[in-house]
Formats: sequence, structure tokens, C-alpha cells
Amino acid sequence: MASAPIIAVVDYDMGNMHSACKGLAMAGAETQITSDPAVLTQADGVVLPGVGAFDPAIRHLRDRELIAPLKAIAASGKPFFGICLGMQILFDGSAEGSEPGLGILPGQVRRFNSEPGLTIPHMGWNQLALTQPDCPLWQDLPANAWMYFVHSFYVAPSDDAVTAASVTHGSQTVTAAVAQKNVLATQFHPEKSSDAGLKILANFVSYVQSQQAVAA
Repeated sequence: MASAPIIAVVDYDMGNMHSACKGLAMAGAETQITSDPAVLTQADGVVLPGVGAFDPAIRHLRDRELIAPLKAIAASGKPFFGICLGMQILFDGSAEGSEPGLGILPGQVRRFNSEPGLTIPHMGWNQLALTQPDCPLWQDLPANAWMYFVHSFYVAPSDDAVTAASVTHGSQTVTAAVAQKNVLATQFHPEKSSDAGLKILANFVSYVQSQQAVAA
């Protein structure tokens, strides 16, 4: 019987780490909450969670000397999953602040445009429209699955092809998830999105296991 994959969850004081760990553990992973680059590098997969604002997130990563290691891990082919703010900081920069992002994916983070009757932040349940149906995160996911969102800003990738799912809030349709090779990320919180969200976490664990098999 294959051993459980080890998934490292990045600890930088900005994440909903414990809920994510619980969901990953339910899917059969062994989780490690860490800010140690060596532990991140040795893990089978890495999750970058995030709750809060863009600039403090980048500063916390810089203070822990995690920016270069995270870029290297993403470039290495290791399964890498960003959640909410953890997706936004993968990009070049944000209208929310002045710090440069990680630049793992090209693009910017923008604020929702105000319009009559539109609530900002976009908070609550909304349905996904899948634009990369073969993305590993979506395997056996119900059509138009409902996910839980909390955000005032959204990612605008330079290349639309990296968008794996979109969501509509008011009159604006924006990126809800991205996927480019081993780098996967969601604007919504799968760990707060009931059974469908837990299925996404389980799919990430399965993806990590599939990459372990390839490397074996």
C-alpha cells in the first residue's frame, strides 16, 4: 500500500491553515504546517493558503525568506496549490497595494468595479463555470458546483488560457481558478465549500499521488 503523500502548508500568518489541513487529511494526505524552506522542498506537494491583504502577505513571506523557495518549488514541477489570497500573490502585483507579487503567473490583481446593487466584497456562495474541464481539480466535480467566496479583488491573468474556472458577480465575469502545469489555484475557499470543496482538495491529493507515481 502506497504511503500517504506529504503536503506542506505554508505558514506565514496569513492563512486558513487548519481548515485546509483537515480537508487534505480527510483525503488521505499527511500535512505539515511549516515556514521552513527545506520542509517545503522535500514535501510531495505544497499548499499556499491566504486570508487578508496583498502587501502584508508578501512582507510576511519576505520576512521568512520564502519568496525565492516558493518560486523555485513552483518552477520545479512539484504540485502547488494556492487558495484565495494564496492565488492572488502568485501574480505580478495588485491594485490593493504596492508590493510586487511572486510573479509565478503573469497578470495583475484588480478590484471589482462598483455598480448599482453590487456588494463588495463578493462574499458567499456562487457557481463555477469551468473553462479547463480537464483540470485535475475538477475530476468528478458536479456541474456548476457551488463554492464559497470572500474577496474584493480578483486576478486578471495576462494569458486567458490559464483560467481554469470563472465566476460571475454582478455584471462582471472574473477568474475563479487558474491552472498552468503543476501550479493550481482557486479564488474561493474549497475548505469552506462543503462536499464539493472537499472533493477539490481530494482531487489535489490524487494529483500529488499521480505525480509521485510518475517520479517513482
